[in-house]
Amino acid sequence: MIKGAVFDVDGVLLNSMPVWENLGELYLESLGIQAEKGLGEILFAMSMEEAAEYLIVHYGLDKTPQQIVDGLAREVREFYENRVPLKEGVRQFLTELKERKIPMVIATSGDRRNAEAALKRLKVYSFFQAMFTSSGIGSGKNQPDIFYAAALQLDTEPGETLVFEDALHAIQTAKRAGFKTVAVYDRSDDKDLAQIWNTADIYLPEFKDFNLFWKRVEQLENTKKRK
Repeated sequence: MIKGAVFDVDGVLLNSMPVWENLGELYLESLGIQAEKGLGEILFAMSMEEAAEYLIVHYGLDKTPQQIVDGLAREVREFYENRVPLKEGVRQFLTELKERKIPMVIATSGDRRNAEAALKRLKVYSFFQAMFTSSGIGSGKNQPDIFYAAALQLDTEPGETLVFEDALHAIQTAKRAGFKTVAVYDRSDDKDLAQIWNTADIYLPEFKDFNLFWKRVEQLENTKKRK
């Protein structure tokens, strides 16, 4: 029986990936500089520090790497505080879980302050008992520590706990740790879509039809009982 749920933030609750895909462009725009085509793809896999060095070299910016890192961080913070939207159907989906008395917590690799600002502005933060971050736990989602901490907060066993994730590595980690995994579609993970589909216990292309989702949960439970 499912007794708790753990939610990632970026790509699951929030449609936040566009800011990371376009961060360099947004920063240069704030300086009155037009970005090259494809800059987002170039910077996407870089750390903030690497992105800062790239911008200094390729755009001749008269700034220190730290000044640029700070500027990039301001752009991200402004986006979360004022602009990032919920994914469609999220609020009703959380309401349905709450009505079924399923307690919920957050487990994110992102920045706590940004996530809190966005979720409070969008009026969904109160659905969750707690928020766990990779920096607070001391390990990323290649390790199960953050999911175990979430289950401890929920007072549930992994097999009684749904983990909602969009990224393949996080889904794999949660599943190896014994959690029931729900893969939430996000465009940024298209390259891994086949593996995500084959790894997760439930694939959720969108949050619109909760009743269909819950039927899949019940089917998952029934399959487990028959084994």
